[in-house]
Amino acid sequence: MSWVHRLSILGVVILLLAALAGCGAKAPSGEAPKAGTEATKLKVTDLLGREVEVTVPAKKVVALGPGALRLVCYVNGASKVVGVEDFEKKNPAGRPYILAYPELKNLPSAGPGGPQSSPDPEKIASLKPDVVFITYLVDKAQADRLQSQTGIPVVVLSYGKLATFENEVYESIKLIGKIIGEEKRAEEVVSFFQKSMQELKDRTKDIPADKKPTVYVGALGMRGSHGIESTQAQFPPFVAIGARNVADETGLKGSVMIEREKLLAWNPDILFIDEGGLSLVKADYQKNPSFYQSLKAVKEGKVYGILPFNFYTTNLDTALADAYWAGKVIFPDKFQDIDPVKKADEIYTFLLGKPLYEQMAKDFGGFKKINLAE
Repeated sequence: MSWVHRLSILGVVILLLAALAGCGAKAPSGEAPKAGTEATKLKVTDLLGREVEVTVPAKKVVALGPGALRLVCYVNGASKVVGVEDFEKKNPAGRPYILAYPELKNLPSAGPGGPQSSPDPEKIASLKPDVVFITYLVDKAQADRLQSQTGIPVVVLSYGKLATFENEVYESIKLIGKIIGEEKRAEEVVSFFQKSMQELKDRTKDIPADKKPTVYVGALGMRGSHGIESTQAQFPPFVAIGARNVADETGLKGSVMIEREKLLAWNPDILFIDEGGLSLVKADYQKNPSFYQSLKAVKEGKVYGILPFNFYTTNLDTALADAYWAGKVIFPDKFQDIDPVKKADEIYTFLLGKPLYEQMAKDFGGFKKINLAE
């Protein structure tokens, strides 16, 4: 065999070995990110209509304002949070997302927080998040200014006008999912809420209005605790099950403070008390027993506790659990298959990964009949 042939064969062998080596080679750790996880720039439109360029998937986030952190937790984003507001570190009672992720309270401060607070650009910038999610605290100009001051994309979210099961909150959940790489989870969360609301509606849709008992909910929290006069027209758990809420006769939407005489005139068949204000109602009962004893629901023992859900805006999980509980009380025939406690834990577990009803009941009382005289 000539040396030319030998060189040719040797060259082919070398090429084959190189090809085989390439097929089995592994990229060193930290190189060649998994498919679908490469960081890229993406332009999104937030809930104020602002176009914001973000790097996705965001690995570090800050959530500011009433309810922003809650939505991030729903979309499996708690581990990406690098700082929380001081307000979030206070008493966690009534906020299931903090009960589910207590480690969030140990993170660095992202500013004071609270419904009337202003974002702290310096603290936010020091945390070096990839994105800032924010609710309520800013308008378009303020959001643009905060983004300019921090050099970090600011994405504004919304809970809608009534801060419950509205399209705005669903769009906010989807937007978070898109930005942090949890689009599938976000779609699952939105679907969960939508299917639950449809199921609740279907259970009572065939009951004529005049066959439904009248109901009232008192002592609702509204920037603090209030007594029996604090109620809500279009109360979300009642709306979900088509309940006949006497407060809807006001023609209003949202929080309402009524006169006591109005409650006597309405004289509802069933009375719910928000357990966040239950102590105020019981204290008032001791001072004015005749007023309460004039109410049909009190005389007939149809007074029930309901878990408070308005803590740093709406805890959608608790509001949904309350809807099933209210359905069980108002329309027992239509909710025979529902155990409200088990249903509550199903909701908490799906949204936050833990059954939290027991802790909520320990803090407030839970789903039960109430004797105001005790």
